[in-house]
Amino acid sequence: MRGVVIRLIYLLACQTFRWLVLLARSSAAKDVEILMLRHQLAIAQRNRPRPRFSWSDRAVMAALLRIVSKERRTQVALLVTPRSILRWHARLIAWKWTYLSRRPGRPPKPEALRQLVVRLARENPAWGYRRIQGELLGLGREVAASTVWSILKEAGIDPSAQRTDRSWATLFKAQASAIVATDLFHIETAFLRRWFVLFFIDHGNRRVHIAGITRHPTGPWIAQQARNYLMDLGDRAESIRFLIRDRGAYFTDSFDAVFQAVGVRVIPTLPQAPRMNSIAERWIGSCRREATDRILITGQRHLRLVVNEYAEHYNRHRPHRSLGQRPPDPLITPEPRPASASTSVSRRDRLGGLIREYKQVA
Repeated sequence: MRGVVIRLIYLLACQTFRWLVLLARSSAAKDVEILMLRHQLAIAQRNRPRPRFSWSDRAVMAALLRIVSKERRTQVALLVTPRSILRWHARLIAWKWTYLSRRPGRPPKPEALRQLVVRLARENPAWGYRRIQGELLGLGREVAASTVWSILKEAGIDPSAQRTDRSWATLFKAQASAIVATDLFHIETAFLRRWFVLFFIDHGNRRVHIAGITRHPTGPWIAQQARNYLMDLGDRAESIRFLIRDRGAYFTDSFDAVFQAVGVRVIPTLPQAPRMNSIAERWIGSCRREATDRILITGQRHLRLVVNEYAEHYNRHRPHRSLGQRPPDPLITPEPRPASASTSVSRRDRLGGLIREYKQVA
């Protein structure tokens, strides 16, 4: 107890001497020291747990430390050291002699283009980056597929990479304009009735022709649809050299005879080889994913309206990679004029908004 009392008397005596020394100092020196300590306190309260100095804090501290005498600098508790001041000064010199330079690499794409790419991706979740690139080309904006990919990645949207199968593409490339494929696919209505859709597709320009819709695809009915198809083609039927079909029982000898009479060779697909008729199969998948699987079909009339509407969209607007991201009907869909940052884009809805088409506003 006696030692505690002696230590307390010693601390009070030391503090008294400090007060006497403080009274001997000028009021200006004390004011500067108070300002510096208050500024440090503000920094410590603003940045927790570790104080961080901004460029303005560094300027104020450097100016105040220059005013305070060297003796007082060693006695006052500071958040910075002389090494910090020298490092700030070196950084200031480096900033002074640093010249502004252009950012390396390609210039960034216009913000309007980025917003349009993101808009197309969000309004059409099933579209991949190449499908969006084709839509942009139809709107007069020549953008690389890699640019669309990077814009979607930066926006946090999955580009949905397309998987392509080119095994038969090389074989058909030289004779694509002379090849027509046909197939039959079924649709279940809301009342559990099955309807069959017969169509033809040209390998050269990917144009689709809906031949007919029936509940009972008999051989005579399909043969009659083949005659109607050739009549609709007119003189263009002379350019057809090959017809690809599957081995269904509804494709009878009378069906083959209709095409053989005009010099067309009918090629049935091999058993369990659907890739031999891949272009027709791909169109069936596109029609199901984009139209028929997304709506309840009530009957034949409704099915005909939906399929014909989708076929018109497919032929006149939908871009195709094999055609340079152009639709099958180039004469109906002219080349778009080059777009600028101020060019507006309008949207047309088909089938109640299931399909969306975009074009420039005139």
